[in-house]
Amino acid sequence: MKKNNKLTIIIAAVLVVIAAVLIWNNRYLTTIRGEAADFQVWDTSTVTKLYLADRFEHESLLERQPDNTWTLNGEYKAHSKQIQFLLTTLYKIRIKMPVSRASHDNIVKQLAVNSTKVEVYQIVPRINLFNRIKLFPHEKRTKVFYVGDATKDSSGTFMLREGANQAYIVYIPGFRGFITTRFTALPDDWRDHGIFNASLADIQSVSVEFNREPMSSFKVENTGRHQYAMTRLADNSPIAFDTMKVINLMSSFGDLRFEALLNNLIPKERIDSVTQSPYLHRVTLTTKDGKTTQMTTFEKFVTNTTILEIEGLVDEEGKPLDPIDHDRVYGWINDGKDLVLVQYYVFDKVLKPAEYYEAGHPIYSDGPLFYEVKE
Repeated sequence: MKKNNKLTIIIAAVLVVIAAVLIWNNRYLTTIRGEAADFQVWDTSTVTKLYLADRFEHESLLERQPDNTWTLNGEYKAHSKQIQFLLTTLYKIRIKMPVSRASHDNIVKQLAVNSTKVEVYQIVPRINLFNRIKLFPHEKRTKVFYVGDATKDSSGTFMLREGANQAYIVYIPGFRGFITTRFTALPDDWRDHGIFNASLADIQSVSVEFNREPMSSFKVENTGRHQYAMTRLADNSPIAFDTMKVINLMSSFGDLRFEALLNNLIPKERIDSVTQSPYLHRVTLTTKDGKTTQMTTFEKFVTNTTILEIEGLVDEEGKPLDPIDHDRVYGWINDGKDLVLVQYYVFDKVLKPAEYYEAGHPIYSDGPLFYEVKE
């Protein structure tokens, strides 16, 4: 009986100590200044989610995955460099000064009308003894604040913690400028720009189609370890190819990216007009696990105002202007969900015709390949 009483007393004492630590820890972390002015994230490695929303109903939920990659709104791969840029910003930001009393109410009203809400989720311990003993980790929303416009001298950014009465001017030491744009809620700003991302060892086949030059279209298939077969798509005839050129082609799909996402930048009518026009190229990559990635390109015309204003597309001397953009094309990707801007500089290495790979054929120019419609 005495042993039971002693055990009960010990358990009760332990519970009292734990409760005291939790109360102290909570009070320590929720001081007035901490609640009002603490925007910084000291340990960005513990961040699991970032949620951003603005007054125009734009929302971006960025979530860290087990492999340390990030996803956007549970659907897309997020841009890793953009994520790291934001995490670095959260680590470096500091309080510069409170907003002055004279302008405080006006700034708070501005934040209410035009700001981005930021929520930070982290893995934190339920018990944290002097930042040395950390027990019972769990995910918790640790910070909620609003990011507003820049100060008049562009040296800081207005921010306000949720539930706080005092707004602050926040800055990054050593950096002159504002950080509002780093907290964008637009999903397009967080999308990863990758189109093709496959290693040589993972590729089963690649086909490149030229709509205007069918005889230049071809397909390369992996037939074994470091072995390939190449066929012309027009007649399915085999092509004797230069092995090194084909290996260079298959090695070029490791990281091919688009320049800009256009879904929300140009009218839908214009997108429909582009995608319903005859295509230029169609590149299809299939990996050994059966996953297929395809990009279809369309001609892009120069939309420079000066050119459009010139009737008949001629310059001041009366010489005809070429309306075709020779640096970029439109790309139709993700099963027709996204229209993107693609640079020839990036994709030219995978847009060479079948003749380029033929054994003994003269080496083609390294510049972009353009094909004119034959009369």
